[in-house]
Amino acid sequence: MSTTEQGLDELAGEFAGLRTHLTAVAYRLTGTVSDAEDAVQESWLRLTGLAPAKRAEIRDRKAWLTTVVSRICLDRLRSAAVQRERYVGQWLPEPIVTPLEGAPGENPLEVAVRDEGIRMAAMVVLDKLTPEQRVAFVLHDAFSVPFGEIADILGCSPEAARQHGSRGRRALDDAAPPPRTSLEEQQATLEKFMVAMMTGDVQAVAEALHPDVVLIGDSNGKARTSRQVMAGGDKIMRFLQGLLRKYRPGSFESAIPVLVNGDLGLYLPANPGDDGHIALDAHVNTFAIRDGRIAAIYDCANPDKLSRLPSAGTGIRQASPDVKP
Repeated sequence: MSTTEQGLDELAGEFAGLRTHLTAVAYRLTGTVSDAEDAVQESWLRLTGLAPAKRAEIRDRKAWLTTVVSRICLDRLRSAAVQRERYVGQWLPEPIVTPLEGAPGENPLEVAVRDEGIRMAAMVVLDKLTPEQRVAFVLHDAFSVPFGEIADILGCSPEAARQHGSRGRRALDDAAPPPRTSLEEQQATLEKFMVAMMTGDVQAVAEALHPDVVLIGDSNGKARTSRQVMAGGDKIMRFLQGLLRKYRPGSFESAIPVLVNGDLGLYLPANPGDDGHIALDAHVNTFAIRDGRIAAIYDCANPDKLSRLPSAGTGIRQASPDVKP
């Protein structure tokens, strides 16, 4: 083996050890799995594209790669702001779906979702920030990147970077997404809600929903879900009861419990309709729990964001392909 090949092998090993960190940074910044993976892959290509002498000048490769990934993601965020103007309905972060049973995998995304900051409720709030606020807040508060380095990424002064971070932190505090509860509490709350829905117990449904509950659907016009943010227990309860009448009996009983961004959720496989009922699109539902009641329902039905899910019956696993150096 030549010295150059040996050097690249060592570099690949070091990069593999940083992949989980880089993936977590990229997903928090973009909210999209494909963008996160592309950013990490591009950072590897840029690193290996440097002349050996230039690579040797990098004192902290983790910091260098974090900066590269962040700049790539910043560009994606700015482009996404234009693309979102043509998006039909609401936009949700792409869910990361992992099995409920079995030992956690070591795929970079599966490791990343163990972090509370990547739960869906927190990611939804991050998506309301400007690209600059999001980058500054995430890098500083989640990954302890100094504002001086963030300023270089944003192309502004350290003071301006600090202001972006403060505004992002204030927006997150104002939105106050509920903290992650234990899986046991999530399961008890979700079971109570589902049983009430299936039995038509209106009072029990109302008791399972928080007074300020919201439902946010994401389909980009390619599947059936609510296009507007729906707020209030009564309105959401009527909406969900209407769905039960539209779809074939038993359609919702095929729901499979999964972890969605580390929290308990449901995967609803597609189900054909019949003469009296419409076809059910595939959905991934995530729930935020506050005070033992459902405070938010995130309904992702956009098939583009569910393309990594296998067909029903094959086992639920959204395993991201490894980024190969």
